[in-house]
Amino acid sequence: MKLNHKRTVFIGLAFLSISGFWQIYDSIIPLILQNTFHLGETLTGTLMAMDNVLAIFLLPLFGLLSDKADTKIGKRMPFIVGGTLLAVTFLMFLPVADKEENLLLFVVIMFALLLSMGLYRSPAVALMPDLTPNHLRSKANAIINLMGAVGGVYALLMIKFLVGPGERPNYFPLFVSIGGLMLGAVAVLFFTIKEKKVAAQVEAEVEAYEAASGEKIKAAVKEAGESVVQTAMPKDIKRSMIFLLASIFLWFAAYNAVTTAFSRYTRVVWHMEGGSFADCLMVATVAAILSYIPIGSIASKIGRKKTIMAGIILMSVCYFAAIFAGTYHSLINVAFALIGVGWAAINVNSYPMIVEMSKGSDIGKFTGTYYTFSMAAQIFTPILSGFLLESISYRTLFPYAFIFSAAAFLTMTQVRHGDSKPEKKAALENFDIDD
Repeated sequence: MKLNHKRTVFIGLAFLSISGFWQIYDSIIPLILQNTFHLGETLTGTLMAMDNVLAIFLLPLFGLLSDKADTKIGKRMPFIVGGTLLAVTFLMFLPVADKEENLLLFVVIMFALLLSMGLYRSPAVALMPDLTPNHLRSKANAIINLMGAVGGVYALLMIKFLVGPGERPNYFPLFVSIGGLMLGAVAVLFFTIKEKKVAAQVEAEVEAYEAASGEKIKAAVKEAGESVVQTAMPKDIKRSMIFLLASIFLWFAAYNAVTTAFSRYTRVVWHMEGGSFADCLMVATVAAILSYIPIGSIASKIGRKKTIMAGIILMSVCYFAAIFAGTYHSLINVAFALIGVGWAAINVNSYPMIVEMSKGSDIGKFTGTYYTFSMAAQIFTPILSGFLLESISYRTLFPYAFIFSAAAFLTMTQVRHGDSKPEKKAALENFDIDD
């Protein structure tokens, strides 16, 4: 049974729109808060954490609501379409508040925008496992992350070409370009993926494959095992889940500290102007794009856990090396390329491990749980790292990232479930089995 690559690419358009948005949000909003409204690092970090505070409550809620939804266009699609329309509407008002230098209006619009994004993030991510057989989800997740990276590259290109020099450039063209990306991507998704029809088709394909390959009994046993998880997750699996969630918190704390502060760090430490900081982030994103699919294949051969741990080591080494980078030069691009590869190794495999340890009927809920821990890290880290930047030095950024990344490696060593066993035979498609 092979992955439907074309269908997966279309499913990934939702994640493309989300990633494009968050790239400009993390890069541009801190600059506006500091350069237009003259806020300090700690207060800027606190406001930047607001989206993650909301996400802790909104993502599990809307993930669960979409699990239970049943409409003519599917259970995830109403949230995706409605959330996108609302988000783009509010997005267009942010540069207006910036131009008017109205902090209250800016914060109110930010709040409404973040509510809109929270409406559809979990349903958008849960759409892939809904419409993909279990044993193909690592490969599918690689494509989904690749699509997200494409959205990130688009946003970085728009930053590079549409953000001029100076402390207060006109951001309206940039925001329009991102709004257009979000609307266009979700429109194509809506008209190419008929959620209910595809879900029924996938279910039929899986049944036919199991019947043809003699896997029917095995599938029934697995389903019976999943029904046990519905009432009480076994202690050993629960322990692995806790350590995996802790790892997610730690590596997001490290990575988000860098991405949130990077546009300011490059200006203060490396003396870069305008949108030139986007070059480093673009190198990392392009490297991730090139590595997502190979990493999906590597994980199916050596296992998800080993792939994730290799990614953590790679990122930790790069964070440590960046501590000693006194000025911006070409070697920084090499480091960011490696960071992109390491982040891809983590992203391709961590979410499928969460899904593997959960039961199929609650994919939306566990998607929300995954995001709860990643968002908790992104509440904590802009505030703490911002305080360190303001009270000590901007040069605390990469030591901070290194410490949290190294801690994620330690907690990941305690994860025993949700992995995939290496194939005994070389093949295009790989089958994920619990340890």
